[in-house]
Amino acid sequence: QVQLVESGGGLVQAGGSLRLPCAASGRTFSTYALGWFRQAPGKEREFVAAITWRGGTTYYADSVKGRFIISRDIAKNTMYLQMNSLKSEDTAVYYCAATLSSRHVSTSREYDYWGQGTQVTVSS
Repeated sequence: QVQLVESGGGLVQAGGSLRLPCAASGRTFSTYALGWFRQAPGKEREFVAAITWRGGTTYYADSVKGRFIISRDIAKNTMYLQMNSLKSEDTAVYYCAATLSSRHVSTSREYDYWGQGTQVTVSS
């Protein structure tokens, strides 16, 4: 089992920044990758970014490339999503997730564990 807890969401103006931590506990040593997904009202959950836990290889959706940075601190068992130049279309509930083995890191159904989500609202 891997437990995930997101935090850091809130209300921010367009052009601003937020950092979302995701604290992991449990069998983190067996995790292949952690990812961030988001879901806006009336829309499907979509991939944002992912990072392999050991190697630190990063992946980004085109919509956030150049604005968001994913990172992890293995000693703290925490993953981060630094969100810069936020836009109103970034408004969503953001979820972190862990996959134990899948290399299809942009596919939500490949993830085994999910956090409860944190709301990010960007006002224009």
